[in-house]
Amino acid sequence: MSNTAESTVKRPLRVAIVGAGPAGVYAADILTKSNEVKDGDFEVSIDLFEAYPAPYGLIRYGVAPDHPRIKGIVNALHKVLDRGDIRFLGNVTYGRDLTLHDFRAFYDAVIFSTGAIKDADMDIPGIGLEGSFGAADFVSWYDGHPDVSREWPLDAKEIAVIGNGNVALDVARMLVKHADELLVTEIPDNVYQGLKNSPVTDVHVFGRRGPAQVKFTPLELRELSHARDVDIVLYPEDFEFDEASDDAIRSNNQTKTMVNTMTNWLVEEHAEAEQPSSRRLHLHFLHSPVEIYDEGGSGKVAGIKFERMQLDGTGNVKGTGEFIDYPVQAVYRAIGYHGSALDELEYDAKRGVIPNEGGRVLDADGNPVPGIYTTGWIKRGPVGLIGHTKGDALETIGFLLEDRLTLPPAQNPDPQAIIDLLEERGVEYTTWEGWNKLNAHEAALGASWTEAAEADGGVARERIKVVPREEMIQISRA
Repeated sequence: MSNTAESTVKRPLRVAIVGAGPAGVYAADILTKSNEVKDGDFEVSIDLFEAYPAPYGLIRYGVAPDHPRIKGIVNALHKVLDRGDIRFLGNVTYGRDLTLHDFRAFYDAVIFSTGAIKDADMDIPGIGLEGSFGAADFVSWYDGHPDVSREWPLDAKEIAVIGNGNVALDVARMLVKHADELLVTEIPDNVYQGLKNSPVTDVHVFGRRGPAQVKFTPLELRELSHARDVDIVLYPEDFEFDEASDDAIRSNNQTKTMVNTMTNWLVEEHAEAEQPSSRRLHLHFLHSPVEIYDEGGSGKVAGIKFERMQLDGTGNVKGTGEFIDYPVQAVYRAIGYHGSALDELEYDAKRGVIPNEGGRVLDADGNPVPGIYTTGWIKRGPVGLIGHTKGDALETIGFLLEDRLTLPPAQNPDPQAIIDLLEERGVEYTTWEGWNKLNAHEAALGASWTEAAEADGGVARERIKVVPREEMIQISRA
């Protein structure tokens, strides 16, 4: 019998999960509900760590606040953490407050689910000009991330968004939507004021390939048409379909739905509108970005140049040698997220992931590191929808369960020991009880707004997000 089997036979298996977004919560939930635990083979004790004072990760800080399905996901995650069998410890940063050595001392296994929050690089001239932004940074701003500036320069009338995924549509929709429509969401007051004062008239979304190759989903596409006083503009020359496109439309219902939706919009566009909208959202396809340029050496974005592309029969594209300039004063690149390196773990800089096999973290020689696992976007890269992380977590937990009798045992498995260490180091950690306090406080802010607004016939608000980290901590630890 191994050391771990001997040392854990009379105590629960201690597991730390670093990252309390959907991937981390799913992993914790799957482990607690595994057959091995339900059948009484062993008990498990899980601590869920989060760098921010509040849980939910991507759901709170990485998704547009007007997505209708977010509330349902939050409710599901809340039910898991509210059961009381998973301990939440927020405002604890890996590599600063706790090291890998610390985790190994207090836990038999560690699962990293830190996600991917940085923008993927785009290497074209002018990418560093003033007015050129990463979509992830903008998302962090409008989602009230506690570690980003509360200000955002919204002074452009014409804006380019590069990318054909859901994030590109989120960014475009948030830029073009009238701020008053967002009052029903939890956006912070500074975000509402910033968007309300935006002079934007036109937002252009550009994709390299054709309408049948887009990466967004029907729900996100349809949400574009729900914005009040916003016209959707499409261009007949962009609706080019090759043999691979036709195959995709015939064989994939999602592709068929999106192409039909856009084609209908294209036809309806020619109908005479009673009154033109004050803002326009343009969808462009077969455009490959070549250069962002300024004017007269100003250092500020003045426009963006694209090469027209054409489909090559396989669904891929090739250049035509034709170039088009669009005058814009801001450019947002939404070409994907990239994971960040973690102290004391190997890192694949090209893919932005922790090298792993099915969730077992690998060392520099490609061998599994005993007791160390990963799940979510930091495991497989930032692809797929939130629900796909359940499959990731299931695979990772399956390997952890296989390994449970050979894990390196924790030196101090007492659950109180990690709390004592955090307090000794002066870490102002937050708890699930603290999150409930902060949750109630944000709901109360919404109720106060609603009470004042109703007197003037204004919009009711369910909640208003608290932004400053210090305030979140103070409310949570009160």
